[in-house]
Parts: sequence; C-alpha cells; structure tokens
Amino acid sequence: MKCIVLPEKFDYDGSQISSLWAYNSFGIQEDSIVVFRGLCDVQIEHMIDLEDRRANESIWSEDMVSFIIEHFDSTDLKLIYARQRLFTALVREYLANLGVQTTREGDDLFLKGKKLTVSIASTSAVSQKIHFGINISHDVYGNLKEAGIGEDKQVANFMKGVGEAYVREFEDIEKDLRKSRPLGVV
Repeated sequence: MKCIVLPEKFDYDGSQISSLWAYNSFGIQEDSIVVFRGLCDVQIEHMIDLEDRRANESIWSEDMVSFIIEHFDSTDLKLIYARQRLFTALVREYLANLGVQTTREGDDLFLKGKKLTVSIASTSAVSQKIHFGINISHDVYGNLKEAGIGEDKQVANFMKGVGEAYVREFEDIEKDLRKSRPLGVV
C-alpha cells in the first residue's frame, strides 16, 4: 500500500472518490491513500450517500484534510465499510495521542459534541473507495483549529502521520495473513 501526501492545496469536489483516481492522477496502480488539504465542495452529482442526496444536503468546508483510500483486493461493500470504521477509529486514536478527545458514532468523529468529520465508502467493479474528510476550520462544525491543531506544520504532520499509520496497519495485516495457518490444517 502506498501513501502520498500532496504538498500543494488540492480541493475535494467528490470526483476523487471515482475508481482509479489515484492511477489516473498520479500513476498509482496499487492500494493507496492519497492525502491532501483544501476546500471541500461536493456537488449533488458526486454525492454517494443517498440520504444526503435525497435531503439535498451540502458537504462544504473552507479548509479540510481529505483522505482518499482505494483497495483492489475486493469489491465487497461490507468490507469497505468495516475498513472505513477502522480508519475512523485509527484517526480517533491518533488524535487522542495528541491530547484531543473525540467521540465516535459509526464513521463520524465529534469534538465537543460538534461533528468533526465527513466520510463515505463505496465500491466499483474494480475497487473499494473511502473518502474521509476532517475540518481544519469551519464556522458551524467541529474543526482541528478548535482542537489546537491549526498551524500548517501541525496539519502537515497530522496528514502524514495518519496516512502512514493506515499503511502500517495494512502492512501488519498482510504479515499476519502470511503467518496464520487455516483452521483444520495441521
């Protein structure tokens, strides 16, 4: 699995959740997590969550860290939702190690009762995808600045640290897969 943290601002509009986006954009042909910071403005045609779409919800943030994750080993929707929850728990753990206490409800994190993150998972014919966004600043929702993570260097360290932690998690899973014998085999 490969982690790429984009050094320049890059806006999220929802199109990045499409299959093979990391390959088309950066030539990455393996499982990946691409991390970037920028504006978030998801137009209705790119909304995956049908509840949000039916309610004509807006997904917008003036400054957000986005994590785009793609796995090619399965197209199972239940598995990618499990991976999404694992990623959410990993972000919560990372924040806790920085002294930031959040609560988790499913795939959402909350800071002082205010929603801090947005996330969606889905599948295509060739892969599984996750978008996980966390507000850096926002007038209505929870954000990293309120948590004391607002300086550019702090945000950059957060982006890299979380991306690399996810890669390590999957490298560790791959190692475990290669050391476990199947049930019923002596």
